[in-house]
Amino acid sequence: MPTTGLALHTDKYQINMIYAHWMNGTHLRKTVFEAYFRKLPFGNGYAVFAGLERIVDYIRQLQFTEEDLAYLAKQEENYKREFLDLLRGFQFKGTLMSMKEGALCFPNEPLIRVEGTIMETQLVETALLNFMNFQTLIATKASRVKRVAENDVLLEFGTRRAQEADAAIWGARAAYVAGFDATSNLLAGENFGIPTKGTHAHSWVQIFDSEQEAFELYAKALPDQVSLLVDTFDTLKSGVPHAIHTGKMLEAAGKRLGSIRLDSGDLAYLSIQARKMLDDAGLPYVKIVASNDLDENTIFNLKAQGAKIDIWGVGTQLITAADQPALGGVYKLVEREKDRRMEPTIKISGNPEKVTTPGKKDVLRIVSKDSGKAIADYICFPHEQQARTGGSLRLFDPVHPYIKKSVKNYEVVSMLQPIFVDGQLVYELPTLDQIRQYHREQLDLFWPEYLRKLNPEFYRISLSQEAWELKQKMIEDYLGHQEE
Repeated sequence: MPTTGLALHTDKYQINMIYAHWMNGTHLRKTVFEAYFRKLPFGNGYAVFAGLERIVDYIRQLQFTEEDLAYLAKQEENYKREFLDLLRGFQFKGTLMSMKEGALCFPNEPLIRVEGTIMETQLVETALLNFMNFQTLIATKASRVKRVAENDVLLEFGTRRAQEADAAIWGARAAYVAGFDATSNLLAGENFGIPTKGTHAHSWVQIFDSEQEAFELYAKALPDQVSLLVDTFDTLKSGVPHAIHTGKMLEAAGKRLGSIRLDSGDLAYLSIQARKMLDDAGLPYVKIVASNDLDENTIFNLKAQGAKIDIWGVGTQLITAADQPALGGVYKLVEREKDRRMEPTIKISGNPEKVTTPGKKDVLRIVSKDSGKAIADYICFPHEQQARTGGSLRLFDPVHPYIKKSVKNYEVVSMLQPIFVDGQLVYELPTLDQIRQYHREQLDLFWPEYLRKLNPEFYRISLSQEAWELKQKMIEDYLGHQEE
């Protein structure tokens, strides 16, 4: 029977490394790790950070149960009993900084920073990346859908196609963060307070002798929430006429038909014809819902074809992030303790994009006081004060340093907020509606060119001069040693 705790929701090599550190007496060395991603998903101009609430819950409850320890005792590595005793008393006492959920974020900037002993920082890596990568990916996908259906109602319909229950529930939450209006998943509704919506299946129609009978019985059972699926047999010859008849029946009883749903066929053509039929019948208030493997590209094209769709049910393509099923976020060591002092560390790679930026860093969002719009994100060391004072600031592209810009008259927004300090939760988790509002405020900070679905403008991510020079020096030092 599986245990309910998540202490073992980690890769085995984390436990092996912690054990090896313990055996060598280095498990209490101080370290700093940063979590980030290297490339924007879906070719988008931004990502939407999500997953913090689950990370907070995970760290607050992080402890090894007796069942966990008994399982570890049976591993072929033959961990010593004293090590298992150490795990038995484990508590996270480190410091975690993070962006707020709903923040717009970009490649190669820290989304989360974890400081603590190597034992603490290694143990939380796998779960932290798991939660951050999935929820950020789904929130970004949902935000793309929202951009092309800004004024329409969006329903998350992905549960039955999600990769298991956790993905369905937390994916529904991520979609809601990014602007979806409701979910079909009742457990997500109960857990997070997300509005829930649902219609009926084709089987409801099939089980009765006629489509009309099925519609009328459904309307009698749920007269205030009537949405009829009209494509079981023939949308325009059968489904819509029967829905109109049911709508008239509801009007006679002082009620209203809420909507019809299209789930197959040429959604543009069918919605245009259905809209005309409903309007001609005196039912202009009846909404049209569409489903059937929708995503931002399909919705964009349907709108271009003049589709008369008010509500979009988006399922498989959203909850599985079908066109890019992983974010690829990483968790890299940037500082280590040596001789009781913290020193920066770098990872060198044959792939230039995998070379890390050494040192513990902050992310500052530079916002123009004139336009109220974001100019760039500035990555610097915590001790650097130049950007924070609001004076003239020189921005340059860390990959192409000749691309430069100087900015004045700006304000600075510190993107990384303290969540845990020395093991104590110091951050008050916002409500989901507050997170949604923060996400909307974040979108308002950016010009439309950065937010568009196709060919978005590139947003500047700048390293401070000091951070850039340290990185170049450490690369040169390493290459110099290699030549010797």
